[in-house]
Amino acid sequence: MSALRATAPGGRARWGRTNHAGRAVGLYAGPASAVGAAAGAAAVHPGAGLAVLAAGVCGAYDDVAGDHRRGFRAHLRALRDGEVTSGAVKLFGVSAAALVAGALMKERAADKVLAGVVIAGAAHCANLVDVRPARAAGAVLALGVPGLLREGPGGELAAVALGCAAAVLPDDLRERVMLGDAGAHALGAALGTAVVARNRGAGLLAHAVAVVAAAACGDRVTAWARSL
Repeated sequence: MSALRATAPGGRARWGRTNHAGRAVGLYAGPASAVGAAAGAAAVHPGAGLAVLAAGVCGAYDDVAGDHRRGFRAHLRALRDGEVTSGAVKLFGVSAAALVAGALMKERAADKVLAGVVIAGAAHCANLVDVRPARAAGAVLALGVPGLLREGPGGELAAVALGCAAAVLPDDLRERVMLGDAGAHALGAALGTAVVARNRGAGLLAHAVAVVAAAACGDRVTAWARSL
């Protein structure tokens, strides 16, 4: 993140944003956390690295394109009318990569599909709560801690997600930077891969139901995160 802040590729105007309180913040944390999480996840499992990288890239595209419509319905309505929004690119791109990752990480057909739902859903849920400083990073930290108690790939992927979230949390909390869609989606996907690595069958189904329910109640989840 320090290297991005020092060099600001493409000019500092490209990296500047105004947050909910009208303060000037930088987007450096998003790509930095996405690259770090993707590299760490890939070291554990190539499929996990693919999912995290794709989530970060699709989120970064949405950050640059600047489409402020929120929710699946808005983007699907636009797509029906012939407009391909950055949100639609993000929706289908993250979902496709998550399904590929699920297929690589699991053996049974049902588990492959459920794993894809969990990874894509976790990425989306992290973005849903990224409406105030430190909400997304804090959620990843809170939800990822139990995964550290597991041995093997699940614990290692949880450590990747938590390490990247912890690295950006101080500057995020002080409103110096913001994760943006790139960082929120990447950290959420990393957490999703950790869940996938340590679950199968009923465990995957339970997590898939949870993320789908959160997505269906997206406005309420976002309002809750905003009120904290």
